[in-house]
Amino acid sequence: MSPSPVYLDHAATTPVRPEVLEAMLPYLTEQAFGNPSSAHRFGRAARAGIEQARREVAAGVGAEPNQVIFTSGGTEADNLSVLGAALAARERGGRMAVAVSATEHKAVLAAAHAVCHLGGSERILPVDAAGRLDLEALDQALAEGPAVVSVMWVNNEVGTVQPVREIAGRCQAAGVTFHTDAVQAFGKLPVSLHDLPCTLLTISGHKLGAPKGIGALVVRDRKAVEAIIHGGGQQYGLRPGTENVAGAVALGRAVALAAQDQADEAERLGALRDTLAERLLAAVSDLHVNGRDGERAPHVLNLSVAGADSEALLMHLDLAGVAASSGSACTTGAVEPSHVLVAMGVPRELALGAIRFSLGRESTAADVDRVVEVMPSVVAKVRKLAGVLGRA
Repeated sequence: MSPSPVYLDHAATTPVRPEVLEAMLPYLTEQAFGNPSSAHRFGRAARAGIEQARREVAAGVGAEPNQVIFTSGGTEADNLSVLGAALAARERGGRMAVAVSATEHKAVLAAAHAVCHLGGSERILPVDAAGRLDLEALDQALAEGPAVVSVMWVNNEVGTVQPVREIAGRCQAAGVTFHTDAVQAFGKLPVSLHDLPCTLLTISGHKLGAPKGIGALVVRDRKAVEAIIHGGGQQYGLRPGTENVAGAVALGRAVALAAQDQADEAERLGALRDTLAERLLAAVSDLHVNGRDGERAPHVLNLSVAGADSEALLMHLDLAGVAASSGSACTTGAVEPSHVLVAMGVPRELALGAIRFSLGRESTAADVDRVVEVMPSVVAKVRKLAGVLGRA
């Protein structure tokens, strides 16, 4: 009998936690299915679920319940931050300009591009070889008075941890709204807004053991953003539309559990990640750990395999029962390297051979053993194939 598949793609999505599923089920059945905007008992039951979820999310991130805006996920929350801040600046008669790091998630980068289409401007801030923001470039951008600066707390591909406290302090001193995408940070690092001058913070449910389709944006100053969706005025008018009650309840429970488990899980995952890296470096020649020289979140390991193609590596790993991912994007038949690795200065040939292993609650030492067992043969096959095709 073949061994059970190994899932090491938790940075992409996570299984729904049993406790989370249990919490949300009443809001999908007769007990509390109502519209939270309705005044009758069915609506009141749904509204109670929303408000409890709002309290749980707020407690988890160190905010106030009325600062939590539920969204359809991280992408919408990031768009509301970047586009909403630019629109708010225009409304005040200010510059419709945004500054974002070069290694942001595509949700932030695409939103920054959209600001340009609306007549504003964007500034892409460079990073160093470890993926850390160039603070001098940040200061130059702040001197121009952008509407918002957006820098993700933990990079989703490499795991680089940005100096968020330093960045937030500089933005505060310049009077500029600061947004951080904390999708990969929450539950892996201590995340609290109690003493962090950050106006906008994004989290996503399906990275935390909640289902896909629910996230939240913490908005600590409602004047900082304008709505980008328009409707009935729910959620203070910043994100109107009937709330995803079951999703919000699931997110609230997932946030509470993740905050409770964070310290122990970070230690456990960091040890697993380091063991995996050490054993793979010993087992396979010419492996490169991307972002190794900077502080990294404990759950992400990004490796470049010299002489190999990431898509072929992932296909052969999948055939061997191991699920991983890459940051490469295939457009019109041409594979391009990850924009994150390019921004970090990783040579193209290494960037094209990059894969990401990301660990989560279900990850075990046996998973590490399995990856180390299959990786040498997978790399050998892919390198041989590249040689035959003249790509080595």
